[in-house]
Amino acid sequence: MLAFAPLHTAASVAASVVTWLADALAPLAGGAATAAAIVLFTVGVRLLVSPLSLAEVRGERRRAALAPEVGDLRRRYAEAPARLQSELFALYRRAGASPVAGCLPALLQAPFFLVMYRLFATGDGHPGLLNERLAGVPLGWHLGDGLSVAVVTVFGALLAALLALAFWSSRRARRAAAATGTVAGTPTEGPGAATLARLLPLLPYTTVLVAFVVPLAAVLYLVTTTAWTALEQAVLRRPGPTAIGMR
Repeated sequence: MLAFAPLHTAASVAASVVTWLADALAPLAGGAATAAAIVLFTVGVRLLVSPLSLAEVRGERRRAALAPEVGDLRRRYAEAPARLQSELFALYRRAGASPVAGCLPALLQAPFFLVMYRLFATGDGHPGLLNERLAGVPLGWHLGDGLSVAVVTVFGALLAALLALAFWSSRRARRAAAATGTVAGTPTEGPGAATLARLLPLLPYTTVLVAFVVPLAAVLYLVTTTAWTALEQAVLRRPGPTAIGMR
């Protein structure tokens, strides 16, 4: 389903960049050059899409700022859905915001992450990529392929890093929801809001579960991109209106 021409072409281009980086890093990183190239390439792509992340957070902040008025309108027009939608539309239009604006940047980022995941999980565009090694473990190795001291050491360190990042992200999400009364920029009131507030802090742990079934190259990618996301959260979502601005 995912093996269509544009995706394969994009994965081939990405594989060429990773290979070039690995060759450039070989004098410094030695046998870990390909692993280092995966990390560096992931950071480069995250830098490339960082303006989209900024736009996403700005959209969340705009919606969070309107949350009290949205909640008031929901209570006032609870028995008149058509009027409620009209009033909500007028509110967002006056504020120069959109209830879905924060979702669009995330959707635009999805193709980048799909290409990277496909490259590092299947070796699409460069089958030999997964034959390279990190500390003696092939980048195409899965935990289910068998355990050894090297496998336990490498996967254990990466899984511990993912677990720590998931714990930090989950705790931060809970604190942000409690402090602002919103979840991802939306009010914590209304149908399904309580369920959403309970589920969202658990989402970071899904990355840990994925790491158990993907090869080492993809785990390296997951650790790098998750760490970058945590850094973005710390910088872009720090308290205070001056963090990223509202313009």
